[in-house]
Amino acid sequence: MPPHTRKLIEVDLPLDAINAESAREKSIRHGHPSTLHLWWARRPLAACRAVIFASLVDDPADCPTEFPTVAQQRAERQRLHDLIKRLVKWENSSDPDLLAAARYEIARSVARARNETAPTAPAAVLEYLNRQAQPIYDPFCGGGSIPLEAQRLGLRAIGSDLNPVAVLITKALIELPPKFANRPPVNPDADPMGLTTGKGKRAKQTPWRGTAGLAADIRYYGRQMRELAYAKIGHLYPQVDLPDGGGATVIAWLWARTVPCPNPACGVTMPLMTTFQASKKRGNEHWMWPEVDRQTRTVSFTVHNRRPTQNVTPVDRTVTRNGAVCIACQGAVTLEYVRQQARDGQMGEQMIGIVGEGPRKRLFLSPSVEHSQIAETSEPEWRVNGDLPHRSMRPISLPSYGIKQWQQLFTKRQLAALTTFSDLIAEIRVMLINEGADDEYANAVCTYLSFVISRTANGCSKYSRWRNAVHKVDGVFARPAIPMIWDFAETNPFSASSQNWSGHVEWVAEVIEQMTISVNEGHAYQADASASVSAENGPVVVTDPPYYNNIYYADVSDFFYVWLRAALRSVYTDLFAGILTPKTEEMVANELRFDNPRQKFEVQLLQTMKLIKEHCSRDYPSSIFYAYKQQEHEVDGVTSTGWETMLTAVVNSGFQVVGTWPMRTELSNRPRSIDSNALASSVILVCRPRPADAPAASRRDFVTALEREMPPQLDQLTRETHIAPVDLRQAAIGLGMAVYSRYHSVATLAGEPVLVRQALMDINNAVDAYLRAQAGELDPETRFCLDWLREYPAGRGDYGTAETLARAYGLSVDDRLDQTHQLLAASQGQVTLHDIDDYDDARGYPARETPTAWECCLRMAYHMQPGDDRRGVAACAQIARRAADRLDSVERLARILYDIHNARQDSQRAVAFNNVVTAWQEIARAMDRPETAPLPAPEPETEPPPAAPLELEL
Repeated sequence: MPPHTRKLIEVDLPLDAINAESAREKSIRHGHPSTLHLWWARRPLAACRAVIFASLVDDPADCPTEFPTVAQQRAERQRLHDLIKRLVKWENSSDPDLLAAARYEIARSVARARNETAPTAPAAVLEYLNRQAQPIYDPFCGGGSIPLEAQRLGLRAIGSDLNPVAVLITKALIELPPKFANRPPVNPDADPMGLTTGKGKRAKQTPWRGTAGLAADIRYYGRQMRELAYAKIGHLYPQVDLPDGGGATVIAWLWARTVPCPNPACGVTMPLMTTFQASKKRGNEHWMWPEVDRQTRTVSFTVHNRRPTQNVTPVDRTVTRNGAVCIACQGAVTLEYVRQQARDGQMGEQMIGIVGEGPRKRLFLSPSVEHSQIAETSEPEWRVNGDLPHRSMRPISLPSYGIKQWQQLFTKRQLAALTTFSDLIAEIRVMLINEGADDEYANAVCTYLSFVISRTANGCSKYSRWRNAVHKVDGVFARPAIPMIWDFAETNPFSASSQNWSGHVEWVAEVIEQMTISVNEGHAYQADASASVSAENGPVVVTDPPYYNNIYYADVSDFFYVWLRAALRSVYTDLFAGILTPKTEEMVANELRFDNPRQKFEVQLLQTMKLIKEHCSRDYPSSIFYAYKQQEHEVDGVTSTGWETMLTAVVNSGFQVVGTWPMRTELSNRPRSIDSNALASSVILVCRPRPADAPAASRRDFVTALEREMPPQLDQLTRETHIAPVDLRQAAIGLGMAVYSRYHSVATLAGEPVLVRQALMDINNAVDAYLRAQAGELDPETRFCLDWLREYPAGRGDYGTAETLARAYGLSVDDRLDQTHQLLAASQGQVTLHDIDDYDDARGYPARETPTAWECCLRMAYHMQPGDDRRGVAACAQIARRAADRLDSVERLARILYDIHNARQDSQRAVAFNNVVTAWQEIARAMDRPETAPLPAPEPETEPPPAAPLELEL
């Protein structure tokens, strides 16, 4: 038995349940903590909750006194798995009985290590955890997911981050709500006796419990802010006149950026538009028709409910990534010309349409001179300070258009609204004090109302988009970047529709209203993780460090910082001491900010890991989320990866990897979808400090250990965990690093150290060997097809070569491969494998015997691609029923084919096979349901269906 008690996370987890809930959670909106304030790359709460729980609960195999037999250990482990499966569901996250059960299991493990008996009463368990359990510490707390879930599980939670916006979000989640538990609201409209729900005979009054009182005050003072703001600037948001003489509240004004046409004979102010269609909704389609006035050299717009004729708009859009076209003279201009005009101050904005609130649908109206003048003449009383990065960078391209300050991201009217709301925070604070609130409570309410300002700024900017298919306005941050957009929507915060102030207030209030209050304390600090640790007494570290250069948190979060600072500078003086967020100390490989960004990131990450290893608990493992995809990076001829940087820091700091768990935390509809083979999992590295007496090893020892240990572990990942092919190599790195990191050092026979880069190559070779071994278990026909595809990427080759290969498998091209199974076409001395699209439903099964794994796999891949004739899981289940005795072979083949096509950068085919595997469990369940439609019947062997060979294009 190891010197420490192994925890559940080091042995086994119910990954299927965790993955399913982690992916589903991102579609849950109202009341979810992620909607309190935007932060990027949050880890799902379900995954955090599961990791923390499993990091503190003992594995039954290391408790032989209580569970002496293997059967008892398995039964107890299954009981804990069942608890986790219920615990990760968002709907259960505030269930007091379930939380009490989870907290008791943690307390029981803590007590076991202390030779004590854990209390059983929920309040006593919470107190026991407060006194005896180690705190959970996240040195990169970001959006606060990890500290929040630690606190939910009854543990003391500590989070720190260099970024003040992240620190404030975490404070709002774990520090503020527990302080005001069961406190009645102070607003004069609230009944001090309790909250009344329902109406009439169903009306019910309950005492103010939990954070209901705090949420009620957020709603009340949010309404007060709206009314006060409307009294000051409501005239800037007039109704729009309707053709029948009535008026309608404006939801959004639609604008397009403009530059002058360089053609001297034209000189028109060119609108830069990505679409002329204001609405795509069936039955309410509308288009914005341009009208050119040659005398004034201007373009105006009128809105119609029919598509513009060819002579009105000869193009569908006037700007692309490559350049623009003048709507008047059809002259083309380069994108650099547009940028130069913007830098010279010649880029303007033109109203192109108005969206109004109708009784049953959106109203689309032509822009008016009055509305344009009001927008252009609006003047804010003050403007936010702060400069954008001095040069364009990957997430923020605006400096190349001459946009240098954050205030330039807003129209004058937007600035007037946002500054008005910011000024009202001070008035609301005075109002709260006058109505009985103490300073701490008043500051808390104002903090949450400032988050409403952040939400409003995100949806009320010159970089907010109008979605003409769903009639909504998207905020600035669809991803952690601010690119230039050409046509934008200016929302009305006083409307009752998209991106309005009252709606944002309700989003914030709902989150606070659902907070778990019966918890132990939580704290958030601003700190540089590479320089200090904000937790003492050996905390359990669970963290999600920055991913090399994936997200430039400091730069993009300045968008919110400038507004939060304006509203809360007097409340959080330390957090908002600077004009902008700290940049120099940020742990990110920013190529524009640092001379040697990679080296800086490596040094900081290594320092951080050393601090974590020095201060972390020795009784519990540390868990690190990571989500890097292997990407090659050439520096002075040396190939490196973001992976290498992170793993080198983990190993060189003295950690040993003792477990890895791939967790699917993304949905397939994310902006960088699976079509780009983007990594879909976070992989959890479970680490413990490496023993001081760890042995050294040769490279041969290391490779031998990989060959011995990785195949059964990969079997578990593929056959039990059903990890997606796109994630397999990523997860395998963790398995291999568990071997590599157990040694004090690994060296070649010549004494040269084997670096992480070389270890990664050996790990990839081990995965290659595993996949090749999997092919040996397939039927002969399928093995022939695999060998042929590997040798001939286009699927076409010489007949004689194919016949020689076929005989090696006891087959023949004409008989078994062509006529019987019809896996290929042979003609004119050439042999061509049939491609995925040759296996549509029109093709009947050519033989009455069991189809090959190759045919079943390609038929499934056909149906797992997009298209009206593709029937997805239902069709795959029907196919699977025909080959029930070789289903394992079909899944393994899909993994192998994914790997082959992914290595060739054939994204379309790789994704199709990846989709087969990710849907495998759903296919298996569908097999047990009745068939909804029969597959095509087998055709006579004497009349094989014609097949037009398709040459694969690379």
